[in-house]
Amino acid sequence: METSIIIAGFGGQGVLFAGQLLTYAGMDQGRHVTWIPSYGPEMRGGTANCTVIISDDEIGAPTVARPDVAVALNLPSFEKYEPLVKPGGVLIVNKSLISEQSERTDIAIVEVRANRIAKEFGSVKMANMAALGALLAKRPLFSLDDLLQTLHDHLPKRKHNLLEANKLVLQHGYEVGMETAVPA
Repeated sequence: METSIIIAGFGGQGVLFAGQLLTYAGMDQGRHVTWIPSYGPEMRGGTANCTVIISDDEIGAPTVARPDVAVALNLPSFEKYEPLVKPGGVLIVNKSLISEQSERTDIAIVEVRANRIAKEFGSVKMANMAALGALLAKRPLFSLDDLLQTLHDHLPKRKHNLLEANKLVLQHGYEVGMETAVPA
């Protein structure tokens, strides 16, 4: 099975790290993976996105025009990627920053107030973890415990003081995703 994921938002929202974390989790599970980052020269505050592919088999091409899953952390990302999600796919929407509603009925939509959850547990900079938790609730690429272990193993040492808070945000995002997932 192969799953393509696009994570998008503003620079500074942890878009690239969220993609790296999924990639590391796939690698740790012995799967084939690709991770391609894309960001503007201004990085913080500019647009950022990354494409992740996780597969049981070799990956033919690392590019994705129509993802199976899109994570939109801000309104411009929602507007760009919502129409591109494949029918039967999943759209994770950060309702803290996106008030628009999707009109699509052919995809599952998970609405999570990622910024609010992250702020509740310490810092809005962890909103990416809330979104990843919600993603995993709807598209279980691996277990929540596996992703928590990957976070422990791959969070940069300089950020280890935030490890437990990140784990809590990830778990809470997962719980919210399980409660609010709307089936396609």
